[in-house]
Amino acid sequence: MKYYDKLIFELSREGRTGYSLPSCKWTAAVENLPEGLKRKSPLRLPQVSEPDVVRHYVNLSNMNFGVDTGFYPLGSCTMKYNPRINEETASHPGFAGLHPLQPASTVQGALRICSELSDWLCSLTGMSAFTLNPFAGAHGELTGLMVMRQYHISRGDLKRTKVIVPDSAHGTNPASAAVCGLQVVQVRSTPQGIIDIEDLRPLLDDTVAGIMMTNPNTLGLFETEISEIEKSVHGAGGLLYYDGANMNALLGKVRPGDMGFDIMHLNLHKTFSTPHGGGGPGAGPVGVAARLAHLLPSPVVKKNGDGTYGIEEQPDGAGRISGFMGNFGVLLKAYTYICMLGRENVKFVGPYAVLSANYVKESLKDKFKLPVPFLCKHEFVFDGLKDEYAGGENGVTTLDVAKRLLDYGFHAPTIYFPLLFHQSIMIEPTETESKETLDAFIDAMHRIADEASSDPELLKGAPHNTPVRRPDETMAATRPVLKYGFGKTDE
Repeated sequence: MKYYDKLIFELSREGRTGYSLPSCKWTAAVENLPEGLKRKSPLRLPQVSEPDVVRHYVNLSNMNFGVDTGFYPLGSCTMKYNPRINEETASHPGFAGLHPLQPASTVQGALRICSELSDWLCSLTGMSAFTLNPFAGAHGELTGLMVMRQYHISRGDLKRTKVIVPDSAHGTNPASAAVCGLQVVQVRSTPQGIIDIEDLRPLLDDTVAGIMMTNPNTLGLFETEISEIEKSVHGAGGLLYYDGANMNALLGKVRPGDMGFDIMHLNLHKTFSTPHGGGGPGAGPVGVAARLAHLLPSPVVKKNGDGTYGIEEQPDGAGRISGFMGNFGVLLKAYTYICMLGRENVKFVGPYAVLSANYVKESLKDKFKLPVPFLCKHEFVFDGLKDEYAGGENGVTTLDVAKRLLDYGFHAPTIYFPLLFHQSIMIEPTETESKETLDAFIDAMHRIADEASSDPELLKGAPHNTPVRRPDETMAATRPVLKYGFGKTDE
């Protein structure tokens, strides 16, 4: 451990400072404040020098892990490399200096980008129209469900208040449906990991608004019965919603619109490489089939007959779901990413992501349980270590494997999700990682399996060389320490 690591949370020393302020001109005004507004004790702030402050935050930043520092195989959340040119484009003064309330005539370049990006997303997905306004994937889900509900209401079909969600779905699906005031109905998966058609059919009645699904699903499996699902749901008067979280597996190869989906969202901060994680920023554009285009939320960008661009309201749409035109900086990064790939290269994204996932899966299935032994798409799920390595029921767990992986310099995959398996390890390598990186990850996982067999206590105590080891995650969530001097009185 470095010297400054030991001091990192206790740098304050009485009388030490890194600044000096002029005398306050408002002393009299402060003295005349009502007593109830005055502090009863001096404000306790850390007393530190500027070098200590700078070193503190630089050291903290060096402890962070991200795609720019190492492999991040986070299943169900595509964590691919974000090219630096994306950041350069988004930070260009001509874009960064725009104000959302400027007249349309002064932001024609920005509106053109929004219009062209929407057109490109339509081309890539098979949808007819997109709104770029949603701020994230879950926000896009909510927007898409609002469009779904508005469609049925506009037709006087008020009974359709149920949404079918697979048992393997992302957790945001039922949450978004509930927020939209819809009732969630679960459909089971088959032992092969895809939607059970026989379980689905009895659920389809005149109260169903639609079904939410992603294809490939959360197990990384392509829904081979999608044509039958489409016929059944549409035949019952419902709509098909596509959760675009796993679109990276299909990009340039298959389009949701061609599978019969009516509504979808895209996670630009996943499939289109913009930064992901840390609470944002994100973007969750929503695309719809032609008959639903008039129901998209306002405002929308329209191209005029003279080649200029304008902003219009949608009188029949789902209202406003954001203040302006969405996270424009994120949209710029996705636009740049598509420009850089071009039509000739975007078609390789999905196939290379699928190749990477299957390469890792096949290389590790000798020591990790593979509950669904089929060709996967972008990701796959292990059910923990095989018994001969894990040591039985009370042996090494998925959590132990994930913690030990940190010692090898890799971010842990998603664990204990999906809930279909008791010891889930969900891995998504993406298409941007080299074979050398994948081989190093495979080697680390093999070593961990061998350690679990020969020295299980090594894993149960892992990680051994990270700044933070095994925090109490419940306490961290329910009683986080968010300010200096936690636990001390400060009136």
